[in-house]
Amino acid sequence: MAGGDGEVLRVTRSLVIPYAELAWHFTASGGPGGQHANTANTKVEVRFDVAGSPSLGPRQRARLLERCGPVIRVVASDRRSQLRNRELAVERLRGRIADGLRVEVPRHATAPSSGAKRRRVEAKRRRGETKAARRRPRRDEE
Repeated sequence: MAGGDGEVLRVTRSLVIPYAELAWHFTASGGPGGQHANTANTKVEVRFDVAGSPSLGPRQRARLLERCGPVIRVVASDRRSQLRNRELAVERLRGRIADGLRVEVPRHATAPSSGAKRRRVEAKRRRGETKAARRRPRRDEE
C-alpha cells in the first residue's frame, strides 16, 4: 500500500492502473485532533488523469471522459492515520472508476404471464375478503 513503483490498482479484470499514474497530495486535515492534527499531513487527495492515461483502452477512456471528466479526484480525511486515509482514497478511486466503466444493460419491457395475472387477481380477491370480514355488518344483512 506504500505506492511503490511495482504496485498496481486493479479496477476490473481488464483494467490495471500502475500507482505511478496516480498523483498523490497530502495536507493537514481540518477539525479537532489537537497537536497531532496540527503536525500530521493525514488528509489524502489522489488524482487520476483519464485523458492522459496509457492504461486505458480507447473505449474505456471515452466512457470515463463522458461520465467522470478528464481527471478523477478523490479525497479521504476520515481517519487520523495517513496510511488508512490512503487506503480509503484508493478504494474510493477504484469504485468511482468501476462505476464510470459500468455498462448499463438496456431494459426490455415484458408483459406479465397469464399465471402472474391470475395470481395477482386471486391475491386481490383474498385481500378484499379479509377486509370485508373486518367490516361491521350492514343493517339489511342482520
